[in-house]
Amino acid sequence: MYRSEDFARKLIDSGYDFFTGVPCSIIGNLITNLTNMPDVTYIPAVREDAAVGVASGAYMAGKTPVVLMQNSGLGQCLNTLTSLNLIYKLPCLLLVTWRGFEGKDAPEHLVMGRTCNKLLDTIGIPHHEFNHDNIKVLIDMSYKLVTESKEPVVLFLKKGIID
Repeated sequence: MYRSEDFARKLIDSGYDFFTGVPCSIIGNLITNLTNMPDVTYIPAVREDAAVGVASGAYMAGKTPVVLMQNSGLGQCLNTLTSLNLIYKLPCLLLVTWRGFEGKDAPEHLVMGRTCNKLLDTIGIPHHEFNHDNIKVLIDMSYKLVTESKEPVVLFLKKGIID
């Protein structure tokens, strides 16, 4: 299991410099680490679409933002992503916890767990899944995609990948 503090530092070392999002138990330690780092800005949000909007503003102010959320939040922010970020080329990394993966989770997570990939494919947002061996590669690759394509990229994080 990857330490959430090391995960946060890898995001920062790769070039991400602004963080916002909605809490999830899978990334609770990561959010705590980001909040406590003196060289990091983490702005909590009450809704995923608001977090995407805050990240868009941060990008316009010269930052490279990360939005943290559960995959259920993808449904909440689809309109923002399609009518703001994709249209106006406002990039961000969406670090999304994959609740309901393979039908394992509370019932309210199962539908999004099996459909989130299809939703992202439909709207044209690239997505990849972390495993224990590809964390550094995916973070570096996502930064390159975000900064070159000027569009959102999603990295899925299942329970047990980070502490």
